[in-house]
Amino acid sequence: MSTHWLIVKLLSVWLLPPLDLIVVVALGLALALRWPRAGHALAWLALAALAALSTPVVGDRLDATLESREPPLADAAARASAAQAIVILGGGRNRGALEYGGETVANDTLARLRYGAHLARVTRLPVLVSGGKPDGGRESEAELMAVALVRDFGVPVKWREGLSTDTNQNARFSAGILRDAGVKRVILVTSAIHMPRAAARFLAAGLAVVPAPTDYLAQRAHTPVDFFPAARGLERSSAAFHEWIGILVGRWRG
Repeated sequence: MSTHWLIVKLLSVWLLPPLDLIVVVALGLALALRWPRAGHALAWLALAALAALSTPVVGDRLDATLESREPPLADAAARASAAQAIVILGGGRNRGALEYGGETVANDTLARLRYGAHLARVTRLPVLVSGGKPDGGRESEAELMAVALVRDFGVPVKWREGLSTDTNQNARFSAGILRDAGVKRVILVTSAIHMPRAAARFLAAGLAVVPAPTDYLAQRAHTPVDFFPAARGLERSSAAFHEWIGILVGRWRG
């Protein structure tokens, strides 16, 4: 398991909902022992924020601030893009997939692979998959992705980048492999919410990027149920904050 990955994940747990707001509620209740009005106000404010961020409507609105930055890539635009390769970024693994012998790609990764396979067939460009094993495991995410692309989609993989532990390393290590192959312009496939951060990192690594976002989640029609707190809403809100923090850290790094 990567120490860098573990530290980042632990920091994320404390900085993102729900734990950050739970801590604020606890702090408010502690303050209320001495300053009842201020302490209770802080606790109620944090609780209200937690309830709001747990509603799917709010979560989708936050996601849309990122997903709306890049439109879908039309097949004709992909063919005319002058790209020299397709890069598909990993989005996690399932380490409890008993039906696949214990490990396979997670659903987020599978969505990216499906679209990447489609683009590979449309453009006939070679494919690079990127993802290490920061959370442990027998094989890198890139290897699991390559297996899925060949076995499930019939698409060959030319390059495997299996050492990265985060998006910044995805970009740096992939750029190194591709530069050695003479590739300067790529079609980048990742989830729509992740695309702004990923594209910025690949540009910083020296590659020209044609964004190919997939797995749009904030565009669906809502029902009255989506105005009530639910686990899905909290998950989407947390994902949006995670990406915005990542974007700000990336800008600070340069």
